[in-house]
Amino acid sequence: MSETVSYKCPHCTAPLTFKPGADNVVCDYCGDEFAIKTIVELFARQEEAAAKERQAKEQKWDTEAAGGEWSAEEATSLRAFACSACGAEIVCDENTMATECCYCGNPTMLPARFDGLLKPDLIIPFQKTKEEAVAALKEFYKGKYLLPSSFTRENRVEAIQPMYVPFWLFDAQVEADAVFRAEKVRRYKRGKDEVVETKYYSCHRVGRMRFRKIPADGSRKMDDAYMDSIEPFDYDGLVPFSSAYLAGFLADKYDVTAEECAARADTRMENTAFAELQRRVPGYDYVRRESGSVVKEQGDVVYAMVPVWILSTKYRGKVYTFMMNGQTGKVVGSLPYDKGKAILYPAAAALLLWPVFFFLIMFLGES
Repeated sequence: MSETVSYKCPHCTAPLTFKPGADNVVCDYCGDEFAIKTIVELFARQEEAAAKERQAKEQKWDTEAAGGEWSAEEATSLRAFACSACGAEIVCDENTMATECCYCGNPTMLPARFDGLLKPDLIIPFQKTKEEAVAALKEFYKGKYLLPSSFTRENRVEAIQPMYVPFWLFDAQVEADAVFRAEKVRRYKRGKDEVVETKYYSCHRVGRMRFRKIPADGSRKMDDAYMDSIEPFDYDGLVPFSSAYLAGFLADKYDVTAEECAARADTRMENTAFAELQRRVPGYDYVRRESGSVVKEQGDVVYAMVPVWILSTKYRGKVYTFMMNGQTGKVVGSLPYDKGKAILYPAAAALLLWPVFFFLIMFLGES
């Protein structure tokens, strides 16, 4: 997004030059002519849009209200374990024994002093059991044609950990403003020539939108791609946080602050807002955004914990990690593939299609 405005042709974007004493301005590149009043009004709107862009960049989220303080009783009942291999910090209640790091598989977890950081505001309790997580993983294998045949026979679930993952949830009331360059293209014959006629339009759209619970995970150890893939969570299932929900479960301590996650939330919000405005520019062959801004009128943040099952399985000496949404049951993860099958299946498909190709060649040759 640019913060300055220059006078350019609305059609071809070439620089415009005002000639003293003239009532109109002519584009030296495409030859289009515009009334000076029209150009001034157009670029006055662009100056206003540039000011809104600056305002949008200066607007901050209210991150100070996210999270709370642990009570002395809660802090006493919680324990923290630090992995000596990867440095991950895991929180659990005093009755939970953490003997293996769910991130790197290190078999020992060293007790560390509990530093509570912020207390979560909300939590989504686990809805899926350990048995359901294992069953979902086996179902995830099905239909994967390039999966080695021996994988499902030889692999064993090495570890399965229920983990509450820290999330920052962003709520915002915004005003979105964007200018789109739209085109209508008409093709027709004129004698022996094919004529392509293109008309250009400048479309201005403004809208007020409400965003609820834009998620950004607060753990560096959690793969963002995985966490994005197991979304969405049903945020109607959020309840006020209580340390009782941690009984028998692990919880990751956030190491990415709300301020650090704000840029990611802004990007997701802006992309959605601009896409919604562009959807309101129908009837054209091509539409692209030229400028725009999303200004937060209100930006609130809450700290929440969401449930994730982390499963790791070993196959021929290599560990594969999977994650399941502990509320909805959605599974994501990486799988090995059989190089032989990767070659065999395309070859088999080609052999099956060969009679069809041969028939077509013979048919076309005879005709």
